[in-house]
Amino acid sequence: MEQEFTCPYCWESISMLLEFSVSETYVQDCEVCCNPIEIKTLWDEDYLSSFEANPIDQ
Repeated sequence: MEQEFTCPYCWESISMLLEFSVSETYVQDCEVCCNPIEIKTLWDEDYLSSFEANPIDQ
């Protein structure tokens, strides 16, 4: 599943592919500004029930 969101640092719209049914928290760098973003996903079977993209205090 493709998820589009706004980078919490540079405010650019970016997208990423999410794996179905894997609820997790991980870090991914922004494709535009390269700052680390904490990604949190929560799935309810095949439905994405929660998605967060938060800045990481450095």
